[in-house]
Amino acid sequence: MKPTTVILSRYLFLEHTNAPDDPTGRHVDLLLEDGESCRTWRLVSVPLPDGPSLKAVPLPKHRLIWLERTSAAVSKGRGWGRRIMGGAFHGHLPDDPAESFRIELRGTADLGLADPMTLELADGQCRLRSSALSQRGKST
Repeated sequence: MKPTTVILSRYLFLEHTNAPDDPTGRHVDLLLEDGESCRTWRLVSVPLPDGPSLKAVPLPKHRLIWLERTSAAVSKGRGWGRRIMGGAFHGHLPDDPAESFRIELRGTADLGLADPMTLELADGQCRLRSSALSQRGKST
């Protein structure tokens, strides 16, 4: 029997400051690797684990290079981007960008969070939940 290979894609929560179209001066971009670019949404902050949903505004696709940077100026004088947290995700992104999905984020333990976490995006809302996998072995 041939072993199954699981290919993980990358994700990133990026703090974006001084964007000219952002009246608050700060927001968070959620980037999910999708082939040759990243699907991207604007959030007011990183969702709190098991907290309330946050509005997720779709943005144009971002370049893959952002998944590797820790901080850099955004092109055309559109502010500054700084990595908050990132890692790999497991799951499927639907072909239709408006369709709901759920993926598993890995690499969250470094921030003291359960690892993995589940990211849900549905009806323009983003939510971060403790995964069932991260609850194994914990007593109630």
